[in-house]
Amino acid sequence: MLVPGLGYFLVFQYGAMAMNVIAFKDYVPFLGIADSDWVGWANFGVLFGDPDFWRAAWNTVEISLLQLVFFFPAPLALALLLHSLTKDVLRRFVQSVVYLPHFISWVVVIALFQQLLGGTGVLNGVLTDNGLHAVDIIGNPDVYKPLLIVQVIWKDCGWGTIIFLAALTQVDAQLYEAAAIDGAGPWRRFWHVTLPSIRPVVILLLILRLGEVLNVGFEQLLLQRDAVGPEAGEVIDTFVYYQGLVAGNYGYAAAAGLFKGVVAALLVYSANKIAHRLGEQGVYR
Repeated sequence: MLVPGLGYFLVFQYGAMAMNVIAFKDYVPFLGIADSDWVGWANFGVLFGDPDFWRAAWNTVEISLLQLVFFFPAPLALALLLHSLTKDVLRRFVQSVVYLPHFISWVVVIALFQQLLGGTGVLNGVLTDNGLHAVDIIGNPDVYKPLLIVQVIWKDCGWGTIIFLAALTQVDAQLYEAAAIDGAGPWRRFWHVTLPSIRPVVILLLILRLGEVLNVGFEQLLLQRDAVGPEAGEVIDTFVYYQGLVAGNYGYAAAAGLFKGVVAALLVYSANKIAHRLGEQGVYR
């Protein structure tokens, strides 16, 4: 049963890593990897001197930090609310409802937001019908990044509660009873019982999230990039896409992708080391 999953990672993840060699070549598809000219670190030199790349990198970091601050705690908060529901029927119903957006493609999600907040959407229709000025939300670079976070929370917050709910079910109920007998209120029970019990899971997910810190949602951003322009909407993944598949600068795009992968690996390694120093297990020993 493990063979298909292992085969996927071996071929499309670890096998694909060998193709990073084109980051050090002037890769031409018609010549192939072996016959393309070796340029060494030239692609990286051009990359680090490209202001468009650093603009994309900054947008990536900014969006990722917003996701870390606002999206990462959201599934935990929702899981705590679901866990507090006493009726199993109600809990299962709410879980089913909040899980559903995860299975909707980003194409549909972006279309829904366009219909609601676009220039001819429902919101502007209501405003103009009441004699008010229309507002530009979808195409406004100033609200673009907060809008991305709202979309991610709406779509994936419910799905992110699964692991937290599993961790909450493992908390010993006798700990809550003992804390209540000692006079601890709901907030103190949460702070001194719930959080310490699920702390290893939270730290593990945080480390994994740091490994994905430069992956901020390729499809979501690609669909909305043109509406706000590359100044606000370009990230490293879309930069790689346009430079590689669109412009044909494969070696240059591979250098950008390799740089992103190295930074992500260093973040995971550093976060794991910090977790060990704090006495947590982390991802690996």
